Amino acid sequence: MTSFMLLSLLIFIPLVGSAIVGFGFAKSYDRSVAITAVGLQVLLLAFIASAFQVGEGFQFQESADWIHLSLGNLGHFSSRYALGMDGLSLPLVLLTGIISFIALWNSKEIKEKTAAYYGLVLLLNASLMGCFLAQDMFLFYVFFEFMLLPMYFLIGIWGGPRRQYASLKFFIYTLVGSLFILIVMLGLSMAYIDPYETALLNGWVRAGQNFDLDALLSVQKAVSAGEIPRNLLVHSFDISALSDVNNCLPGTIFTPNSGWLLAGMSGREWGFWFMFIGFAIKLPLVPLHTWLPDAHVEAPTPISVILAGVLLKIGAYGWLRMTIPFFFQEALQHANILAILGALSIIYGAYNALAMKDLKKLVAYSSVSHMGFVLLGIAAFNVEGWQGAIFQLVSHGILSALLFLMVGAIYTRTGDRDMDSYSGLAQLMPRFTLISGIAIFASLGLPGFSGFIGEFFSLMGSFTSVYVQPGVAIFGGLGILLGAGYLLWTFQKVYLGPLYLRDSSWNLADLTTLESISMYSLGICGILLGIFPGSLFRISEAFVLQWINHIS
Repeated sequence: MTSFMLLSLLIFIPLVGSAIVGFGFAKSYDRSVAITAVGLQVLLLAFIASAFQVGEGFQFQESADWIHLSLGNLGHFSSRYALGMDGLSLPLVLLTGIISFIALWNSKEIKEKTAAYYGLVLLLNASLMGCFLAQDMFLFYVFFEFMLLPMYFLIGIWGGPRRQYASLKFFIYTLVGSLFILIVMLGLSMAYIDPYETALLNGWVRAGQNFDLDALLSVQKAVSAGEIPRNLLVHSFDISALSDVNNCLPGTIFTPNSGWLLAGMSGREWGFWFMFIGFAIKLPLVPLHTWLPDAHVEAPTPISVILAGVLLKIGAYGWLRMTIPFFFQEALQHANILAILGALSIIYGAYNALAMKDLKKLVAYSSVSHMGFVLLGIAAFNVEGWQGAIFQLVSHGILSALLFLMVGAIYTRTGDRDMDSYSGLAQLMPRFTLISGIAIFASLGLPGFSGFIGEFFSLMGSFTSVYVQPGVAIFGGLGILLGAGYLLWTFQKVYLGPLYLRDSSWNLADLTTLESISMYSLGICGILLGIFPGSLFRISEAFVLQWINHIS
């Protein structure tokens, strides 16, 4: 098996599974085929992870011509089917595979239109994989946009009583964010050139020839001096090309110090904020978060698991992969504003969680709060903050999935998510109480669990940052106290104290074997990451050091 096939297989295996299930070829084996497809994907991910060289850059890269257009006097446009994996994408694709497998495993409650359901989940999995692996922004955007459709239908068809409202709200919010990103993407593609493709078009290098630093600098110097005719320039969406400001054509609104201003902000500042907001909606960041509680409440439990465990991570991934590398000077200038927004999300999400009696809404608002730590760590622009932010992405993915499975287990047995409807469940469900305690104590940041590591390093980064005011970090840190308040209150109210059931006919049997394996597997992952955080830090270290050194 060549390296060319590996990353493509991560995308095409669920696509093939989706076609088999969606077109009715699996008949009564829809669930088995879907689980098998993602199971093969997870096995392939295990092989890739074992072969991954820690400390290196992009690996298992593959690239093929996709789109090449002549734009006349404007030059040429090129987009490639380009995939790669580095220390940022590897943890997130592993998370995607594991969470998708667990979500499918726990989809036994889906009894209607099962072929469509499992086909859409596999499509969603393929789209998520594509987002984390794409090295071309146009290719990323295709996966990013396509991801909307499966999630829209999964909520709108198999969701709760207000599913149409929740799915439409999710679609509109995300589509607006996509338009912000699209505007910047189009502007960047015309303002930047691809130095390698330009050198190839002008005959300065041959296909397959090594393109070293000297060749890169010579092309950039020629572009800056206006020595290359515009019709011989190649514009592309290559993420590495767009991350180097020296590839920007002189005289565009994205040229540094271009003098172009709108409402007192330069073109690069507008570009930064448009992309930031576009991905902030997906995170979601306060005040752009209101679609999330509705989507979680109406979505079936397995879809909430994927939504919280993986989908929200696209927002932070977009910041780290594109927004900051494309506009890192602008990001540094507004680092304190970013930190304030992160701290606001932490506190606002926690306060709302304190007021919730619906368990699913409580977990949804806790996600808003915990994802605020990600932005706080990113805004620090130091190694501690970025490592903490990436760790928090993975930790939250595991723990939020576990929390939603916990809520789903109660709802399946009672049809009720109101905390006032039951208490003392420890007497009836000891195994469930144990794993729920692990999920809750890990989420509130108790040492020994993954939640502690992510929050600790994000806060440490913000406290030691030269870009963030200490008061902002202190304000964000108060979210840990609020988190302990609503999580401990939930544990005490639901599991401890005298036994009370609003409906005496409820059959609150303890966890089934399937539920136990799913929930305890996630709990063990949260514990192992809390005890051995270096295993994840070593993977992301090369990516973090590369950009922190570049920024410094």
